[in-house]
Amino acid sequence: MQYRDYYQILGVKKDASQDEIKKAYRKLARKYHPDVNPDDPGAEEKFKDINEAYQVLSDEEKRSKYDRFGSQWKQYQQTGGRAEDFDWSQWANQGAPGGGYRTVSQEEFEQMFGGGLGGFSDFFTTLFGGMPGARSSQRTSRGSRASSMQRGQNIEHSVQISLEEAFNGTTRLLTFEDGRRIEASIPPGVKTGSKIRLSGQGGAGPRGSGDLYLKIKVASHPNFSRDGDDLRIDQPVDFFTALLGGELEVSTIDKRVKLTVPPESDSGKTFRLKGLGMPKLNHPDQRGDLYVTLQVQVPKNLTAEQKTKFKELQKSVK
Repeated sequence: MQYRDYYQILGVKKDASQDEIKKAYRKLARKYHPDVNPDDPGAEEKFKDINEAYQVLSDEEKRSKYDRFGSQWKQYQQTGGRAEDFDWSQWANQGAPGGGYRTVSQEEFEQMFGGGLGGFSDFFTTLFGGMPGARSSQRTSRGSRASSMQRGQNIEHSVQISLEEAFNGTTRLLTFEDGRRIEASIPPGVKTGSKIRLSGQGGAGPRGSGDLYLKIKVASHPNFSRDGDDLRIDQPVDFFTALLGGELEVSTIDKRVKLTVPPESDSGKTFRLKGLGMPKLNHPDQRGDLYVTLQVQVPKNLTAEQKTKFKELQKSVK
């Protein structure tokens, strides 16, 4: 059985910190991922080696055991010992019932990791029982264990957009610390708190990448306020139009429309314009409503003659 130098596989020193190990793993996993190298079987094998090394060095308990074994293995080799004569019994499945690693069958392993990339090396299986991090006291259902062990970590990323972008839909070019650049599409109708799932754009894993979730925040707007899929706007109206009635031109989020104001409309009167609000998420052909609230503007800078006429009007309506 061949000894595997996990530090050399990841290209890190033996005293490397967990941050250094994680950084090296991400860089190599991105380079040798099967999705990036579909026609290179050598990359697939390299990817398996990288993940096996990371499974060991990212876990303090397994790393400690591996370091102890490596020291003894080195001494054994220096004395001229052969691999086939080495006493593996003191290392294989060490402490299984009381908190160590249990051995899993080939069937279990295939269910957990799938058949596409194959299993761990004989070295790993002998040293750790074949199942990274699995303890006899932590058995879970095969389905949930398989899901968590096969795919990479899901990632959440916050994105702020304008109300107009939420109305029309937009894109964002995202750059991650591992060097990836993704152009993400954001559909019309998203709200603050909406989560957009980008399948397979999360962290890399032994059996594929996790998902990326964009958590949306829609910035406040100087004119519109939002209530679900509805929009609200305060609309100034001059005193005479409010008193005598008339038409107003109102700006919606995507066009201008005419609003008929009936005579003697008070400040604060609200009109509902159906279907002129925000598009509904996943149903952009359906829209909320726009609520227009009148804000009557009192005439200012009146001349003495105008004030006299208003006083006469005031007396006549009493």
